Amino acid sequence: MKHYLLITAVLLSAFLNSSAQQVYLLYTKVPNAVKTNTIAERRDTTATGRILVRAVTTPTITAYLPAKEKASGAAVVICPGGGYSYLVINQEGSDVAEAFAKNGVAAFVLKYRLPDDRVMINKTIGPLQDAQQAIKTVRERAAEWNIDPARIGIIGFSAGGHLAATASTHFNDKIIDNPGSTRLRPDFSILVYPVISFTDPLAHKGSRRALLGKDTAVVAKADQYSNEKQVTTETPPAFLLHSSDDKVVPVANSIAYYQALLAAGVNAEMHIYAAGGHGYGLNNKTNNDQWFERCLNWMRANGWLGQGF
Repeated sequence: MKHYLLITAVLLSAFLNSSAQQVYLLYTKVPNAVKTNTIAERRDTTATGRILVRAVTTPTITAYLPAKEKASGAAVVICPGGGYSYLVINQEGSDVAEAFAKNGVAAFVLKYRLPDDRVMINKTIGPLQDAQQAIKTVRERAAEWNIDPARIGIIGFSAGGHLAATASTHFNDKIIDNPGSTRLRPDFSILVYPVISFTDPLAHKGSRRALLGKDTAVVAKADQYSNEKQVTTETPPAFLLHSSDDKVVPVANSIAYYQALLAAGVNAEMHIYAAGGHGYGLNNKTNNDQWFERCLNWMRANGWLGQGF
């Protein structure tokens, strides 16, 4: 009996100290949606274990909340990558959320709509609408989730990095309902091998084509969504990570954003690995360095983690 009670106590303790995971709808009524569509969301698992989500029509956030006594008060909205064609929901989503929650940071994996004329009226603004709504939701429910509304950041990988950078430079774009004028600006951004520019030669053409379309439409909007050209003194501080040998998204994307931040007098830190390629999530297998620890140190240095974290 005592053995049973001990096991029960250990399991209960593990449960109470693990991050809570609950899925929340971003909207009661999804904006910018076509009246009817027959698109069905689907998930695929690749041979390397990546879980890919496609054809998102109902955007959500999944909350990973640290135990109350372990909460630092900081929070991040996580934007997985996938070229605006799918979402790598585990390696660039849930895995990252669990790492943050273990370190006292509330994390919210954003399952955002992917640009698709069959799903939304204006596909160009769909992902940004969802990113803004996620920040708005977290900020408005900050007290409920033990979060400091002044310490809410955004992190994105690859095309998700483009979305995070867009949310960091287009927060004044009025594309969602915001009757309470909730602040939509992230307090900081973390950009991991991000797509930044839609202008050649830096552009990741697949992401640009997916979001903006082809031909004339691309030319007209490329500058608007080239985020190195949209940086101002109000752009939030950024932590950037990239690899020199990235053949998918050139490292010059991060460098261009970093230089733009410096020119605007915005706090920025950048780490460039010699190797690693693209899409490695938390684990760059070419070295023993843990970039996530560097990121946490940057957050500590800037006061987003608070004392003791």
